[in-house]
This record gives sequence, C-alpha cells and structure tokens, in this order.
Amino acid sequence: MQELGNAINESLSDSDRIAAAIGEIKRAGYDVFLVLEATIGFNKRAEGEENDESEETVELESQPETGRRRRVGKIQLTSQDQKFLRALKIAIDDDSR
Repeated sequence: MQELGNAINESLSDSDRIAAAIGEIKRAGYDVFLVLEATIGFNKRAEGEENDESEETVELESQPETGRRRRVGKIQLTSQDQKFLRALKIAIDDDSR
C-alpha cells in the first residue's frame, strides 16, 4: 500500500500540467499548497475464488403501478457486486437472469 501511495505522489510531482497550473497561480501572486486525499480499499479473495472477477449479466425489470413488468436494461455484476447487494439484503430474482 505504501508503494502505491509513493507511485501516486511521484506521478503528481512529475506532471508538467500540474507544475504549469501551480506556476500560473504563483505568478498571479498566490502561495500554493496541494492536499489530496485518496481512499484505497483492499479485499482479500477467499480461497478457491477465481483471480479474475466473474461477471454475470442481469436483466433489470420495472413493475409500474399497473402491475405489469417491463424490461428496462441489463447490467454486468461482478462477484463483489453480488456480495455487496447481499450485505444490503438485496436479492436478485433467479428468473430475471
């Protein structure tokens, strides 16, 4: 994680575009300080879980007030998406797959 932080810091420090923008601000008579916050998350994969995220296509349906269902689109869900939805107690119907 430290290596990732160092890589991000180094890429920002080496950016000609950022240096030019800071130079413009300084030439306008301002002192510049830059504070960035990054949130980096890690999830350990369970044993036996595939290295690449398996995706599943799910058809979305809407049930208007008339009680009839109509399809509104498809999305790709990864195993992480499915775990998140289960944690929120959101189930995806098997018949919509």
